[in-house]
Amino acid sequence: MADLLNIGLSGLSAAKTNLTVTGHNITNINTPGYTRQDTVQATRTPQFSGAGYIGSGTSLTDIRRSYNEFLTSQLRSSTALHSDVTAYKSQIDQLDGLLAGSTTGVTPALQSFFSAMQTAAEDPANIPARQLVLSEAEGLARRFNNINDNITAQNSFINKQLVTTTEQINRLAQTVGSLNNAISSAGTNGQQPNDLLDARDEAVRQLSNYIGVTVVVQDDNTFNLSIGSGQPLVVGGTVNQLQAGPGRGDPNKFEVDFISGGSRQNITSSISGGEMGGLLRFRDEVLDPTVNALGRLALTINSEINSQLGQGLDLKGQVGADLFNDINDPKLAALRVRPMADNTSDVSGSMNITNTKLLTTSDYRLEFDGSNYSARRLSDGAAMTVTVGAGGELSFADSQGRDQGFTMQLSGVPTAGDRFMLEPTRRGAADISVQLDQADQLGFAAPFKSGADLQNKGNGTIGQPSVEMALNPDNLPQVNFVADDLLLDNLKAVGEISLEYDEVNGTLNFATPLPTGVTITSVPVEGQLAPGAITGLPITPGQTNNLSYAIEVDVGGVKQSFTINQTISGRPSNGDTFTVGFNQNGVSDNRNALKLADLQNKQVVGVDANTKGIATGVSFSDGYGDMVERVGTLTAQARQDDVATGAILKQSADNRNSLSAVNLDEEAASLIKFEQYYNASAQVIQVARSLFDTLINAFR
Repeated sequence: MADLLNIGLSGLSAAKTNLTVTGHNITNINTPGYTRQDTVQATRTPQFSGAGYIGSGTSLTDIRRSYNEFLTSQLRSSTALHSDVTAYKSQIDQLDGLLAGSTTGVTPALQSFFSAMQTAAEDPANIPARQLVLSEAEGLARRFNNINDNITAQNSFINKQLVTTTEQINRLAQTVGSLNNAISSAGTNGQQPNDLLDARDEAVRQLSNYIGVTVVVQDDNTFNLSIGSGQPLVVGGTVNQLQAGPGRGDPNKFEVDFISGGSRQNITSSISGGEMGGLLRFRDEVLDPTVNALGRLALTINSEINSQLGQGLDLKGQVGADLFNDINDPKLAALRVRPMADNTSDVSGSMNITNTKLLTTSDYRLEFDGSNYSARRLSDGAAMTVTVGAGGELSFADSQGRDQGFTMQLSGVPTAGDRFMLEPTRRGAADISVQLDQADQLGFAAPFKSGADLQNKGNGTIGQPSVEMALNPDNLPQVNFVADDLLLDNLKAVGEISLEYDEVNGTLNFATPLPTGVTITSVPVEGQLAPGAITGLPITPGQTNNLSYAIEVDVGGVKQSFTINQTISGRPSNGDTFTVGFNQNGVSDNRNALKLADLQNKQVVGVDANTKGIATGVSFSDGYGDMVERVGTLTAQARQDDVATGAILKQSADNRNSLSAVNLDEEAASLIKFEQYYNASAQVIQVARSLFDTLINAFR
């Protein structure tokens, strides 16, 4: 009877535990990360009798989770991947709508500006038409400013999200560390604390929403979590921290530091996965290149239009004034160089844009080792050759000798280890503005005009001269006429130059003596040696001849060289003369206005320096279009990635849930089964009791 009673009691205990575990499963069906639990039963050691071994009941050996480490790990990685893509997509959708919008993008404002310029070119003396050019220029500048403001706001949002995300990561890491300690203590009895394990798995899964983590299971069943390039976020019960704050090179771009004890390490570039990884990936791949491309476009528009206006004359016969602000204003130049926060010296710097056509969309990092400078282009990691010029001016070229379009000057000599962030185009869209408020100062007229002597016997016709470039003949940098009042005097000093046709030699000769201070030279090439003087140009009668030469002027010690292109056609007679000179009364002249209108399609953005031309560049519209197309392509890819990673995450969750999630139908069936099991075990006890009572009664 005692054996039967013990067997019944063991069954009763097992049934009760099974009912408890089943009830625990049911009540936790909505608990995030909960893993269904099952009991493991085994028979007790049987007792030997003469008839053989007789069973002695059952016992519970384990309460285990329906758990698979591979499925859980797959769910974590899928969560990190999808959160990364979701954060990336949410940001790039905003940027794509901003750049491509008909009311927010640059293209409509750019088209309106050049449409107004074309209208003004048709009637260059019309003041309302000129005023419309100023108004549309204001609209174009504001459009750049507004887009930059929106991008700046988006960058500020990313900074705030990095701070918030970092706080969540630290909180969850602390939770994992605490659970590690609890699990390690609870596991000393040889059994697993299932609910603590579930809580830790869920904390790590939530952590994967914010950052990609690598999990390594230790012998004592604790987790070690690492992030970035292997930085240990959690080791057993020891928890390190992350901190987001202003960047060392650019305080407007927050960076993430890994803090362990008293050490601090910048891990921004190695973070991947989760919301933080997606935000940083968007900033590096899309936001920074876009703001730089937008800035380059604004700088190029500013420079090209101002340069062309500076090579024309206004309604008063003066050199045309700049329409937009000076891109090399000292205040703006100083903002393009950022000393790193950990520099030991207080040396600052400034950067001048020398050629907007050669600018890239990259930032640069300059380093000083105590004796030499080194620089790197951050977009592709290419090393730059740094040349120290007169007065300490630094210029930069890539491995193929291509100039980067800017120079910089430091305020002193830095100390060894000092670094500087160089941002040639970062603020271009923010800083562009219209400074001209007098429409009559727009230089729509060409500075030179040509004519044929009325006494000429032949039918030779000379075209109007076009000024293609204004240079300083000493060192050949391109300049505007407006650089100095004396340059206008240079222009006027040309007076009138006569050209006489020599039929015997087939040349068009420059009559001597030339005006005081004037020399006619071959066409100079910027960056090469100064050209030599020439006395005439060969032509072929009966066809259109392209004439190209330079008028070099030196008045009051101020030198300037004007490259002239024009044509001569027909058949001039021997001795026929033609004139080239200053356009004294060019009120109705629209030649420079037409050049301004032609800038819309001129390839001046992103020019290859080795070509010394514009063949490899793109126009303003194409430059902006390329930027919009790139963002649009990345946006479309992000949307596809969002769908794909969402499907992968759902599949991972379904795979995990198929094994580990609670099924109410199964648990209801288990309740009935274990209830019957409990009743049957109680009946065994009842039978044992009845037998015992019968036996006792037999001896009374």
